[in-house]
Amino acid sequence: MICISMSKIRIWCDSTCDLSKEQLKQHQITMFPLCVILGDETRLDGVDITPEEIYKWSDAHKTTPKTAAITFGVVEDAIRAAKEADDEVIFIGISSKMSTTNNVMNMAAQELEYDKLHVFDSRNLSTGIGLQVLYAARLAEEGKSAAQILDSLEKRVDDVRASFIVDTLVYLSRGGRCNSVAALLGSVIRLHPMIVVKDGAMGVGKKYRGKLQAVLVKYAKDLEQDLLKADPTIVFITHSGCSKEEEQAVYDYLVSLNHFKEVCITRAGGVISSHCGPGTLGVLFYSK
Repeated sequence: MICISMSKIRIWCDSTCDLSKEQLKQHQITMFPLCVILGDETRLDGVDITPEEIYKWSDAHKTTPKTAAITFGVVEDAIRAAKEADDEVIFIGISSKMSTTNNVMNMAAQELEYDKLHVFDSRNLSTGIGLQVLYAARLAEEGKSAAQILDSLEKRVDDVRASFIVDTLVYLSRGGRCNSVAALLGSVIRLHPMIVVKDGAMGVGKKYRGKLQAVLVKYAKDLEQDLLKADPTIVFITHSGCSKEEEQAVYDYLVSLNHFKEVCITRAGGVISSHCGPGTLGVLFYSK
């Protein structure tokens, strides 16, 4: 767990936000790990398990690890410290349709009688959460109150654009988090569907065929109209283990738009990677 205290208002998130350690440190954000369960063994996402270890285990066992919400034990000390400092906390968690993490955080706060912890459902995943976490952190740095931050988050929650291309359908099918993927298995060789997050759940969008690098560039170009109308603050390229060439091709295209102040590449953590598999890449941003 990365834990850095903030004054007055603390911003917390879970490990599915896929922000980098540098971003967490820069904005003094506390991140709590979700659980990755390999058979009888439970690991903490980003603490004692890597995506590569997950892929190796998954391929050897012909299944994906189970994943689970944060635990009371992981958050207990942080809640006690915030309560003792009388700070307010905004926790931004993975979509409640995908995890019970938000419920766990609420229950832990109630158990410890801490009424200044506000749980916000991102209705998203990966850096679709990360965008909201950074936005909340910037508002806190500007001196906004918790109520103002929560109101601003709610007003923009449907403006997050989160989608990604998968290289293999096997992991999503095994994990069962995107039911419409199962119907595509084996249907077309080299099929790469676009997975879109909408209303807190994943669904299948446009379907691409061909070599992954060409597909990724085509996918990014298909987003161009939305990208040029996006909030120019930041756009994320988040992947679960693509080649440098694939990553660079998408990066170069986004830079060529001359629209975003920052084009940021992050690596997906263990929980996200365990469900989407290697070779997945997404472009994530806020619309205006």
